[in-house]
Parts: sequence; structure tokens; C-alpha cells
Amino acid sequence: MTPVSSSAFHFDSLVWDWPIAIYLFLVGISAGLVTLAVLLRRYHPAQGTAESTLLRTTLIVAPSTIILGLLILVFHLTRPWTFWKLMFHFSVTSVMSMGVLLFQAYMLVMVLWLAKVFEKDLIVLQERWLPRLNIVKKILNWLTPVQKSLEILLLVLAVMLGAYTGFLLSALKSYPLLNNPILPVLFLFSGISSGAAVALIAMTYRSRHNPHSEEAHFVHRIETPIVWMEIFLLVAFFVGLALGDDGKTRALAAALGGGFWAWWFWLGVVGLGLVTPLLLKSWANRLQSPYGVLAVSAMSLAGVLLLRFFILYAGQLTVV
Repeated sequence: MTPVSSSAFHFDSLVWDWPIAIYLFLVGISAGLVTLAVLLRRYHPAQGTAESTLLRTTLIVAPSTIILGLLILVFHLTRPWTFWKLMFHFSVTSVMSMGVLLFQAYMLVMVLWLAKVFEKDLIVLQERWLPRLNIVKKILNWLTPVQKSLEILLLVLAVMLGAYTGFLLSALKSYPLLNNPILPVLFLFSGISSGAAVALIAMTYRSRHNPHSEEAHFVHRIETPIVWMEIFLLVAFFVGLALGDDGKTRALAAALGGGFWAWWFWLGVVGLGLVTPLLLKSWANRLQSPYGVLAVSAMSLAGVLLLRFFILYAGQLTVV
């Protein structure tokens, strides 16, 4: 059945609301930034140093967004003070439990990898503030022979985390729009797109007089095919709904057949987040001013956030 909604943001079948959309958005940024940072270090090692803006942005933003996202998720639960139990009691049949395990592994490997990347800075801080804490140097020395393996493991975990946000929603089998195998891949690529947007904003802010550095070119080269892949996945997502059973076709009609969320998708996700940045990208790259890059990146980032809201809310309009 399709529930009668009282408003676009409040209706009978709504279970997960706007804090979950913010959580999905923040996790995607973290996974996207880490993915780009690892790829930069592997394919452009001369650029992927501790002085890299992308690496420094990853150092600050990637852990911050994942921690903030988890805090939002925990305090949005009915009983947030019992969440710690999921950290020690795992179930292979629970998507949430496997997600907690993935988050723990991701955070541990990311912290170790970042510590190794910024080893010199970390040692300077340790010697200044905690001179007797020699365990820091020992851990960094232990990591030296496995640094490359650690990097590969982090890349795998970041990709898994980016896709996990889609798996979390696709596990809701009673919602035909969300129960879609394309959703994890769509969220993975849109997460990388959001990470690229954050990185370009940081690069432009840090290098106002040279917004087109070598690492910025690297991010641009990845960003364009990622956006086109997002468009392809969105088309495949909706075509799959159109060719599906009665529940999926009704979910498609409820999402795009008119009303608030249809306008949200066409004007916000497609217009602001995809089409406009693609049309303005070449213009922004030709400008000497950094404001063009900032505007295009901000629109791309907003489009990813609007996509999360659209999938979450429009996906819960129809239940079977």
C-alpha cells in the first residue's frame, strides 16, 4: 500500500528521518576523502605527501565526519546508552552489527595510516607535550614495513564503508524503492563525489592564487567520470524500478510522479547537483578567480546531500 502523508517530512510510514540523511552524508564524505587520499599517494606519491592539501583535509575532515555521523546515529536511536553493546556483541545476520564492526576497523586503520603519513609532525608533538611516551615511536616503527599493506586495507575499508550506507537502506525489504541492489554502488560513487567536492573547496581556500594545482587536477580527473557514473547509476536505479513488480512501479510513481519529492529530485539533485556543475565546470576551470571552483564544488556537495534526503524520504513513501 501507499500511505497517505500529512506532509513531505512527516507521514505514516516514515521510520528514519532527517538525522539519518545527515549521517549518511557525513559517512560518505569520510569514505570519499580517504579513497581519494589513498589513490593520490599510490599513483602520485610526489603529490601525496604530508604537505598535500588533500591529505591535510583528510586528516581533519575524515575522522571528524565519521565521529559526528556516529554520534548522530547513536543519539537518534531509541536507547542510545545501550549502543555500546553492539561494539562487543556481533551478529553476522545484523546489518547494523556488521556496520559497527566495519566502522571500528575503518577508524583503527585510518588512525594508524594517518599517524604514519604525518609521522614527523606527530613525533614533534609527542616530544613537545608527552616526551616520556616512547610507545608512539615504537608503534610508528612497527608500521613502517606494513605501510603499503595498511594503505591497501584502508582503501578496501573505505570502499566498503561508502557502499555500506546503501546496504543499510537496501536491507529495508518492506520499502520497494530502498530495497534495490544499485543503492550501495550509487551511495559509494556519490560519497566519492562529495569527498572530491570537499577536497576542491579546501584546495581552493588554501591556494587562492593557484586553485589549479597538480593535486587539484588529479581530483578533477577523478571527479568527472565519477559524476557521469552517478548519472548512469541513477538512470539504472529508476529503470530497475520501472521494470520491477507492482510495488516498485508504485514506489517510482510516488517518488517521481509529482509532488514535493519529485521537484526536490529534478531541481535539487539533478539540476543543482549534477547538470549545473557539469555545465559550469569548464567555465570555472578557465577562471583565474577561485570563486568559480568554489561555487561548482559547493553545488556538487549540496547535490549529494539532497540525494541522501531524496532517497531516504521518497524511499519510505511506499511500503508493501
